[in-house]
Amino acid sequence: MRNEELKRKWLFVQEFINTNFADGDEVDLDGILFLIGVQELGQGKRKFKKDEKLDLMHIAICKLLSYYGHYKLIGLDEHGWPHYELIAPLPTLKAGEQALLMREAIVQYFEQERIIDFTN
Repeated sequence: MRNEELKRKWLFVQEFINTNFADGDEVDLDGILFLIGVQELGQGKRKFKKDEKLDLMHIAICKLLSYYGHYKLIGLDEHGWPHYELIAPLPTLKAGEQALLMREAIVQYFEQERIIDFTN
């Protein structure tokens, strides 16, 4: 994805999240990962324990990295939580490169899941 296109779409995602989920506050990357995890869990809005919040972020990261062939969904456990399997090693990336990859994958998620239409 071209840098300018990614930047435009990323700002659109941030605006969408901040408007719909943050009561005017700014949601950071971790907050967006948490929301994607909640969406992927599919159990709706509820209170989560601290360890569940970390698990939700892990679910989101696995889902996002599945677009690049690193993870594969292997199924749901008895409580309905998705589980992924690592199928290709992750590349060694610097912190800035990791953030860029996550932003690109988040944009792709919102596009592929038809949550945001970037054509407008």
